[in-house]
Amino acid sequence: MARVLHASVVRGATIDDVQVYRSNVLRDCTAKSLKHRAEGATFDRFWRRAKYVVGELSTGDRIVVSPRFTGSLDIERGGWHNARGDYTVIVFALKDGNALRYRDVRRLGTVALMSPNRFTEWEGAMGPEPLEATFTPAVFAKNVRSSSRAIKTVLMDQRRVAGIGNIYANEALWHAKIRPSRRASTLTLAESGRLHKESVAVLRSAVDQGGTSFRDYRDPNGERGGFLGLAKVYSRQGQPCVRCGTTLKSSHAIENRITVWCTGCQK
Repeated sequence: MARVLHASVVRGATIDDVQVYRSNVLRDCTAKSLKHRAEGATFDRFWRRAKYVVGELSTGDRIVVSPRFTGSLDIERGGWHNARGDYTVIVFALKDGNALRYRDVRRLGTVALMSPNRFTEWEGAMGPEPLEATFTPAVFAKNVRSSSRAIKTVLMDQRRVAGIGNIYANEALWHAKIRPSRRASTLTLAESGRLHKESVAVLRSAVDQGGTSFRDYRDPNGERGGFLGLAKVYSRQGQPCVRCGTTLKSSHAIENRITVWCTGCQK
């Protein structure tokens, strides 16, 4: 999503008007302060930070979006009056006649407006990014093997590793042949190294596929993410493991999120 926005007509565009229709999604601002601080500013660039989309404004403020399950940032060419449905949350109308619309069916996502100091504080609380060069096997091992929690829980802890959500944790653990409920502290260095490698590979594949789409999710250009078609375990509970043939199991015991794994080859 961030990559699409950065290359789109939105980058470099000036915000002419801000309309907030569902203020309960806002963080670090009110509807009034978002409108006051964003109008007249330019979208300088977009990037991804962990599971968030960051839009940097010419004022130095950042708009930080957490789409969660059904949130999306849509480019409306020709104006926001082209918006369809009842799920529009915020619209950034642009001076060139286009618009950037945040739409969220279940309204589980959030939109924050952060000052430079607040953004530095927020970002500093996050762990390393798996797709950055500084995310080495040694850094990964230090961050995960020091915890006695389930390795899947540790993988999704944004303070230890930034950017791995439930789907990708399931997939990385399957590829690494590690049981999701294992205590992270029991992983050997070899197992940690294998999980590091597979976590990076899964995220790279997800980026290449444009992420994962459920139901009506689309990226800013209206395209669906294709990663789910490559999933080996997620949403495949009850089916045979493609590696060993054992029937895949599922549970909500870890963080109340669905975990799917193979009892035959994940130890």
